[in-house]
Amino acid sequence: MRDAEFFRNWMAAAAAAVEREADRLTELDSPIGDADHGSNMRRGFTAVLAALEAEPPATPGAVLQLAGRTLISTVGGASGPLYGMLLRRTGKSLGEAQEVSDADVGAALAVGVDAVSQLGGASAGDKTMLDALLPGVTALKTSYRSAATAAEEGAVATTPLRARKGRASYLGDRSIGHQDPGATSAALLLAALADTAEQAGGER
Repeated sequence: MRDAEFFRNWMAAAAAAVEREADRLTELDSPIGDADHGSNMRRGFTAVLAALEAEPPATPGAVLQLAGRTLISTVGGASGPLYGMLLRRTGKSLGEAQEVSDADVGAALAVGVDAVSQLGGASAGDKTMLDALLPGVTALKTSYRSAATAAEEGAVATTPLRARKGRASYLGDRSIGHQDPGATSAALLLAALADTAEQAGGER
């Protein structure tokens, strides 16, 4: 079972991953976006850490809902609302339970990913964060590491795609040949979850 500390550790691992990869995220964003994805995500997750440390939530759901609200209020562009929606809906789906199972985590993340799809109007193959999140959530039924691997493969697979949603879609065919930065940061989020689960041990 996973408690609030597990989810705080996940957010800390995600923040560390974003910090480590911020320059790469911005580099990926330069040709097809506003060249600010890395700095935006770094600012957002730095704020998430501060919020969680100031008043640590007592339940898994509350951790993710606070993280989501913080990202919405601190991250610029489309990333804040989308990542905020992902974490808020996931947290809301977990409810007020003090501990949740890995199956609960997978089901809740699926709800969060569906909310992202509805908010952004995107689906698989549109060259967005969903190209990492959708295969990641599906693979989560097997294991956290499988989810991370599937998400990374999904992010890489955005390279030959023509963007149909988001800022990159304005470029048309010029968006082809560039890995999507949103899918890349989404893969980092699931990799951080896998790392956290492996460090914590337990169910899978």
